[in-house]
Amino acid sequence: MKVQDFEEQRAEKWRAYDLKMQAIESARDRKLQDVDEVPKMIRERCHELTLARYRMYGETVCEYLNEQVIRGHKLLASNPGSFVEKSLKFVAVEFPQVVRREWRLHLLCWVFFLVPLIGMWISIYHDLNWVRSILGSDGMANMDAMYGKGDEANLDGRDEVGANFMMFSFYVNNNIGIDFQIIAGGILAGVGSLFILLMNGLGIGGAMAYVIEYGDPVKFFSFVSGHSSYELVGMVVAGMAGMRIGLGLLNPGRMTRGRALLESGKKGLPLVYGAFLLTLLAAVVEGFWSAHDFAPSVKYSVGIAGWVALALYFGFAGRRSGAA
Repeated sequence: MKVQDFEEQRAEKWRAYDLKMQAIESARDRKLQDVDEVPKMIRERCHELTLARYRMYGETVCEYLNEQVIRGHKLLASNPGSFVEKSLKFVAVEFPQVVRREWRLHLLCWVFFLVPLIGMWISIYHDLNWVRSILGSDGMANMDAMYGKGDEANLDGRDEVGANFMMFSFYVNNNIGIDFQIIAGGILAGVGSLFILLMNGLGIGGAMAYVIEYGDPVKFFSFVSGHSSYELVGMVVAGMAGMRIGLGLLNPGRMTRGRALLESGKKGLPLVYGAFLLTLLAAVVEGFWSAHDFAPSVKYSVGIAGWVALALYFGFAGRRSGAA
């Protein structure tokens, strides 16, 4: 293809690009309604620049396209959006899209968490020694203190600690610490993340089984129902982030292991942010709602609403933006 034909075929697109750039640059707040196609237009100019250089179409064409590419990139860099705007976009669009895109990892992590949990729960009907071995003497004593039969039980130790805010701080430190361990386990080719999820499933399943057999199940389930959805989903999302890191190390392709770790870390970063947000939300609910003396039916309703809300969120949030 000759240079003249190359320019004539793309002249209309180049004019449209110039007009779009002028319109955005002249707008005071640079927030126009019809800007969704701008990144695509910039990518087209990059492709055309590469093609023009490869075919040696001359300095004039290459210089023009290079200026247009620089113009577009400057425009994107100068208008990143406010922190609040980017945060809202992440929560409303990007995070649920990433979870849906990584649905295989999502399913895998749930399996490694739920299978041991359900197994420990079922074990109380066959052999309680499994539950005793998982909890240990200290764990069983804690379950008796918090969820034992009778009115004297002390839910999550608030009698000693006191204020709800102190408990909220404890939950943030404890639960986000668990998320960090799960994510860091991805360094071991993802096996570490799956192992920690499995151990948490065993521990939670063992605690439920012990309370069902020896404690007050209503007291236990009414306490955990409100925050369980956010805490458990946050834990699973942390597992997905760890697995994404691990898979990058297992299958680096043509990249070095170090480069593969960096790239997989970038891909897993939205999952890390999302896991921490869910865990923080769980800590808020657990610190300021779960221990209040509301009727069990009310607490169960709030808990069910949390699971339904998350299912709708991950199922439908950001779909319109993804289609666009």
